[in-house]
Amino acid sequence: MSSGKYGNSNAKDLSDWGRPFARLAANFLKNTRISVLMVTNFHLLLSIFCAWLILQEYIVESCVLLVIKGVVDAVDGELARIRERPSHVGRYWDTIADTIGLILVTYAFGQHLGWSGVYISGIVVAVLFQYSLFNHFSVRARRLGLGDDTSRIDEKICPVAKPWEKQIHVNFLHKIYLVGFSWQDQIIDRMTGKGSKNLSFELTISSMLGYGFQSIIILILGLSMKIDLLDDLVLYVNSIVMIIVILRSCF
Repeated sequence: MSSGKYGNSNAKDLSDWGRPFARLAANFLKNTRISVLMVTNFHLLLSIFCAWLILQEYIVESCVLLVIKGVVDAVDGELARIRERPSHVGRYWDTIADTIGLILVTYAFGQHLGWSGVYISGIVVAVLFQYSLFNHFSVRARRLGLGDDTSRIDEKICPVAKPWEKQIHVNFLHKIYLVGFSWQDQIIDRMTGKGSKNLSFELTISSMLGYGFQSIIILILGLSMKIDLLDDLVLYVNSIVMIIVILRSCF
């Protein structure tokens, strides 16, 4: 497996702007006792703190932290690659932790902006589908470039644990992933087509839906005191991006 996220692929990931910083942090942590899962857990704690800041009306500060959080979110993957220890446990727990953070932060923004519980739930589901579309083409691009192989488009079959992880842990987190996320991936897989030869268009455009790119947009909204446009971003602007990507992949 190549050491890069996308291996030898030339595909562009607009949400990956923070990876050089994440790689520096991962190199610093390489020879320490800090594990990949510890980094993921720290990222979850940042999400909790960010939600608290929003509830306390520190909107600009929370938006800045969202950007920082995006860089931290890439550290665990980089650390696993540098140590040459890709992990199914880490892959599943990272997704689960990210979703817990998404729910908490969206709830906090919903409280600040006066959204109903149903509306908050709709925003969360919309974001999960947007992440799933980006992940779909990200995984396919990795396959083309012989990059990271721990993520799969079809997760229905539980993977065999790596030598450095336990199968019982993989089995447990895989079941959680199936219930919480696999259905989204299957829907996206059915909606998308074969795509262009190297998936460069699909990955580049869908990467606008990734957390790294979205966090920058949210920061701009926060700094300009336009955070009330957050739901428009998620439900309308991002939906247009999704439609463009899906149509291009099919035709």
